[in-house]
Amino acid sequence: MPFTRYVEIGRVAMINYGKENGKLVVISDVVDQNRALVDRPDEVRRVVSFKRLALTDFKVEIPRLARKSVLKSALEESDAFNKFHASSWGKKLESRRAKAATTDFDRYKASVKKTQRGRAIQAAIKKLGK
Repeated sequence: MPFTRYVEIGRVAMINYGKENGKLVVISDVVDQNRALVDRPDEVRRVVSFKRLALTDFKVEIPRLARKSVLKSALEESDAFNKFHASSWGKKLESRRAKAATTDFDRYKASVKKTQRGRAIQAAIKKLGK
């Protein structure tokens, strides 16, 4: 399968480093071979290194250096952020966040369920073996 995630105007990318880790942004312009100008409807436009961006499969049709209103309407029309959260990559990130937010008691309950499930599987295997 050929490579399809190119750095281009309108490409949705995820910031993969720093305090904004996990946030989705849209590439608004390419500054040079190492940096891009990224934008998000509720944040200030800024320059980010490509090393801190993970390109997604989603693209929004916007012109270069689009205004906030144009970006917001294009994101609403394409629904790119919601499509990302519905993809397997987005679901995996959400499950990681949910697991990191669990308490000791939640982890204990999960451990008990896992033990019960394992015992039920072993009992079923023994029953089939007889």
